[in-house]
Amino acid sequence: MNPYVLTILLSSLGLGTVLTFASSHWLLAWMGLEINTLAIIPIMAQQHHPRAIEATTKYFLTQATAAAMILFASTTNAWLMGEWEIHQLSHPLATTTVMLALALKLGLAPVHFWLPEVLQGLELTTGLILSTWQKLAPFALMIQVAPTINSPLLVAIGLLSTLVGGWGGLNQTQLRKILAYSSIAHLGWMVLILQFAPSLTLLSLSLYIIMTSSAFLALKTNNALTINTLATSWTKSPTLAALAALVLLSLGGLPPLSGFMPKWLILQELTKQGLPLSATLAAMTALLSLYFYLRLCYALTLTIYPNTLTATAPWRLNFTMITLPLSIITILALGLLPLTPAVTAMLTL
Repeated sequence: MNPYVLTILLSSLGLGTVLTFASSHWLLAWMGLEINTLAIIPIMAQQHHPRAIEATTKYFLTQATAAAMILFASTTNAWLMGEWEIHQLSHPLATTTVMLALALKLGLAPVHFWLPEVLQGLELTTGLILSTWQKLAPFALMIQVAPTINSPLLVAIGLLSTLVGGWGGLNQTQLRKILAYSSIAHLGWMVLILQFAPSLTLLSLSLYIIMTSSAFLALKTNNALTINTLATSWTKSPTLAALAALVLLSLGGLPPLSGFMPKWLILQELTKQGLPLSATLAAMTALLSLYFYLRLCYALTLTIYPNTLTATAPWRLNFTMITLPLSIITILALGLLPLTPAVTAMLTL
């Protein structure tokens, strides 16, 4: 793609998200979401491959449906209650419709079916944008409307997402689909705690973005798209393979890695709020996710690629990829747990 065109599209992507962040009126927020969607579509379709075009079409139809639902809900609220402000969303029909529309935009269960299929058709860099940056604007709206949404609905969506995210990734062999289900599970944890401690949701979202970015960049550096090709990583770059395995364990929430921090604090907060059953169910669904992360770690570090298969030989050419972002993000994805006391002190301010 022409660098000037790419710059314009990425600028529009940022503009749409910032516009949604800054808006207090539903029409302005809707406009930001639309700019965001229209900016990423050419980036998704730049490969001119049938799978990429199919993924782009599915994404466009899904996002257009969600945007129409948001517009319908905000118009309904304005008609019945006379309010266009995001914070003044008060009619039950409008709040439930907006929640479902934002769940559809984010890929939360039970409206998650588009996310693994779309992510599978994209290259890893575009998939990274879709899994991280594209979650920010809908989450900003969800945090603003969360106080008005029915609490059992949020808890149910959160628990269902963690269950679907863990269950769906078990039998996958494509890494992009596994990361999509991982995304669904992490978003479920964020929604679960959204109404009780929004600051914990923001912490969880920040760490999710760091860990997911590290995982995507590591896979892109290794040029791996399936579990089988992960087995070649150890011979190409042992250090990166070891670090990528640790990043995956961090995504699974194992101590002493960064990913343990949000899960620990969320389970603690759920118990404080008198929801021990929800906390127990969430912790058990995390074990499902942990299984497929361990499966990936096994393929990365304990498997030697069979020489009998016909595969493109990984020639050791001069490495031209910039690895500084990967290095910084991997350090953050692995080493932030000791800062937990400082984080909890900041959250209680």
